[in-house]
Amino acid sequence: MGDIEIARNTQLSEISAVATKLGIANDFLEPYGKYKAKITLEPNKNPTGKLILVTAVNPTPFGEGKTTISIGLADAIARLGESVSLALREPSLGPVFGIKGGATGGGFAQVAPMEDINLHFTGDFHAITTANNFLSSLIDNHIKHGNALELDTNQIEWRRCLDLNDRALREIRCGLGSKVNGPPRDDGFNITAASEIMSALCLSDDLADLKRRLGNIVIGQNINGKLIKASALNAENAMTILLKNAIFPNLVQTLEGTPAIIHGGPFANIAHGCNSIRATRLSMSLSKFTVTEAGFGADLGAEKFLDIKCRVSGLSPDAVVLVATTRALKYNGGYVKGSTSDGMQELKNGLKNLKGHIDNLLNIFSVKLVVAINRFSDDTDAQIKTIKDFVSLAGIKCFTSECWALGGLGCLNLATEVISLASTSSSKPLLFAYDLEMTIAEKIEQVATKIYGAKKVVFSEISLEKLARLNQSEYAIFPICIAKTQYSFSQDPKLLGRPSGFEFFIRDIQLRAGAGFIVAIAGDIMLMPGLPANPAAINMTIDEKGIISGLF
Repeated sequence: MGDIEIARNTQLSEISAVATKLGIANDFLEPYGKYKAKITLEPNKNPTGKLILVTAVNPTPFGEGKTTISIGLADAIARLGESVSLALREPSLGPVFGIKGGATGGGFAQVAPMEDINLHFTGDFHAITTANNFLSSLIDNHIKHGNALELDTNQIEWRRCLDLNDRALREIRCGLGSKVNGPPRDDGFNITAASEIMSALCLSDDLADLKRRLGNIVIGQNINGKLIKASALNAENAMTILLKNAIFPNLVQTLEGTPAIIHGGPFANIAHGCNSIRATRLSMSLSKFTVTEAGFGADLGAEKFLDIKCRVSGLSPDAVVLVATTRALKYNGGYVKGSTSDGMQELKNGLKNLKGHIDNLLNIFSVKLVVAINRFSDDTDAQIKTIKDFVSLAGIKCFTSECWALGGLGCLNLATEVISLASTSSSKPLLFAYDLEMTIAEKIEQVATKIYGAKKVVFSEISLEKLARLNQSEYAIFPICIAKTQYSFSQDPKLLGRPSGFEFFIRDIQLRAGAGFIVAIAGDIMLMPGLPANPAAINMTIDEKGIISGLF
């Protein structure tokens, strides 16, 4: 059976019964049908639950099952009799219809209802898209009606957004036609997951904090070079109104009935890649163990989870799981699909990618770490042993997970070790890759050289100009969020394994004053992805009864 068939053959509990497992009274539950709901309960700002972060090696273009491992691990912890919940991100329609298909786990380790979650869920992405584009409409309306703020139409940083992969919208010119349509100007679209509003919502404590952050969004400059905020247009209240329900986390369940709190969906390659602080705190307030994940490889998602989310929230992971697959390691070792090789040599070559992530997590961030191998059906015992023997040399434990085929039962050994790690107090505090007091360029250089392995960072001329201005501003102490390819430690997706000594090129610098960080755009990374030649969507069908096939 495929993922969607497995999900349909599982009898789910009604959402009120799932809420009862977490002690959530009906007064704090707003159901969206029988199997999903918003949670209006305020989280504890200093929760006592243990936090488990799941991250991974650099992936192949098809993902490595990090979400599947997260779900299977939570189910396994529940099977061991512990109180546990998941805190995950919401899927974006861009990847769902693009290269990856669904993003709710796989096999017998899924969150459900998978069709609802993968498609429109409770409308959070649409609310964020609307709030984002409402601000764009206010900007153009202000310019049309006299431009009292003297906005420089050539220096407007705010862009529209859409929750689809659509490369044709990366650069546009709006206001075309007659004067009634407003002055023409250059504009463009980002994908909703890269919208600053997505990041602001995910980093907000509550509605008041969200409104403050929305007002702080810098939309551009006036003709004198002064930065203009959204609050100058009185935009923050209307934007917050559009997001008043989206700020509440969503409750669903795994196929085994483990509670899953899913909220927010920033990408890790172009944003900070973590679910909302509010959802994580809520999960930690309601259960003994919380399993969460950070997007793509540890060089992206885990770095931003630790350097941005943990700084903002005061949270810290009690254990970290690093997911690896033979497929990803062979890919990083130069294996070419269709090769007659058994891939063993490429697997050995790719182990240096795994070691790079292990070294970063242990030596730079000082976390408690375990490696999980997400086993695929064509993996051989020899390949698995090669990985385990290699990991043992680093002095950490490694477990095989078969949760895709077995659900939580396939993750029990990993769960036992994770519970032990998370429950053991550590005298070592969480460390960061850089100090906030450094210049913005120094922060970027710290991540690029220490985490990625670069020899040096090369900044474009426009990046240097922006850095000079920002270093003299109140935003100089912000953390940094590097946007780069997920397929390599470097900015070059073809530079696989554990590269070193390369130059790391920063093409642009963008201020995210509302979110509270500065984005450094590296290489050719785009904030609006494009569709592949054969999108996943073209293999999806729906019949006259509304039954969907091909969503996986």
